Amino acid sequence: MSGTPTKSVVVEREMPHPPEKIWRALTEPHLIAEWLMQNDFAPAVDHRFAFRMKPQPNWNGVIDCRVLEVEPQRTLAYTWGAFGLETVVTWTLTPTATGTRLRMEQAGFARDQAQAFAGATYGWQKFIGNLEQVLARAE
Repeated sequence: MSGTPTKSVVVEREMPHPPEKIWRALTEPHLIAEWLMQNDFAPAVDHRFAFRMKPQPNWNGVIDCRVLEVEPQRTLAYTWGAFGLETVVTWTLTPTATGTRLRMEQAGFARDQAQAFAGATYGWQKFIGNLEQVLARAE
């Protein structure tokens, strides 16, 4: 895929929570399940895990992933593989005066993957909205 232009979905939000609290929601399986999907995630480089949702016509509901980078309370990156799509999701946490700037980037959409790109653009807005709700009530 090198040399092929790709697109990324980027969502950035200012959140009134410390990086430690957001990090827990990004890395603890029971919290991830509340805002994203069921999973067997562990914050360890090379850990293979899956996100699972209800199977759908033409899809088993499984997203295969592998942890690429873990820098506690700063950066988390993992592969995201489903529907023949191989992308990388990177979370970046930057402390601010009032909380944390959260940045999520899903990179690697090829030009011929417009439907997947549109789905991810919509989906991440919804998922991050769910994340904000979990953070608002989690202690």
